[in-house]
Amino acid sequence: MPICTTCTHSTEYLYTTYESEYNLRLEQCSNCKAFVDPYVEFDALTLFIDLILLKPGVYRHLLYNRGTEPRRLGQGEQKEQEKAAKQESSKYDPKEQRRWLLIAKLGPSLVFLDAFIRWSYLNPTSSSDPIIWTADMLKAFARILAGTVAETLAFHLGIIFVSYCVLKLVDWLQTWRTQSRTPSAVRQEFRLSLIPLTLFYSSLTKYFLLLLLTIWLPASSSKPPPTNQPLPSWADKVLPNNELAYWAFQSLDDDQLDREWLVRNVLGGMSAGFGLRVILDDIQPIFTTLIIVLGWGVKTLVANFVGRWIGGDQTFQEAWLAYSIP
Repeated sequence: MPICTTCTHSTEYLYTTYESEYNLRLEQCSNCKAFVDPYVEFDALTLFIDLILLKPGVYRHLLYNRGTEPRRLGQGEQKEQEKAAKQESSKYDPKEQRRWLLIAKLGPSLVFLDAFIRWSYLNPTSSSDPIIWTADMLKAFARILAGTVAETLAFHLGIIFVSYCVLKLVDWLQTWRTQSRTPSAVRQEFRLSLIPLTLFYSSLTKYFLLLLLTIWLPASSSKPPPTNQPLPSWADKVLPNNELAYWAFQSLDDDQLDREWLVRNVLGGMSAGFGLRVILDDIQPIFTTLIIVLGWGVKTLVANFVGRWIGGDQTFQEAWLAYSIP
């Protein structure tokens, strides 16, 4: 059953269509009085932008409401009953099938993109020289791609297993405290397929910024940054401590700040945790953080093995381990 993208209250329909599918009326939520799902009228570009901005409404639309049949005003009552009986007698949930099919389409594309981003950072080339794919280069990229697939599977399976255990623990605690408790609509509609799909959706923010950093790499200088470079005139007012001011400004320099590492580690982890908070609505944020940390632990173990299998010197293996965090 679809849910409201604002208050997660369950509803029967998202919108009503009349004689034409383009002539529709959005349903109003009986709980918060807002439109149940205004994203049904948005185009793909708007959905993509809201995914990058980590808006919970677009997650609920894509995960729970996408593909929901509308109420058709011109359809006879008998056809509605026949259609409902056919859906009840069906062995498989059509939404669940669409989710797994979308995972099979979206997952390989994002894994390939992640492997290309890692290869571009671990095997840097001059921007003025054209990339010529030799046999050795293809072999190195194939190893990085295989390692990326192994780490992605380990991370997703680890998150699924830990989420399942945490949900069972939370259900047991809630049953122990109160004997009768009605689960929320988000909890009732929870399926295991939502976890990998949410992680892939959450990674779009990270991959979008990483791809921009890959195309426009920050200019790096071989000379060490000057230590006595004068600060702007307004810096003394904002940062009266000169040593602290120098440290703050130098930390933002291209030679000191690893933007790719920050996007992959900090922003990637926050995005994954945010996505899990949308589908694990009943649990506390501490449990979501625990799930992400344990998933990182599983992926780090696999990354250590994969880094040694790919080869390279110690610096390469350390860089691979640093860039393997989601």
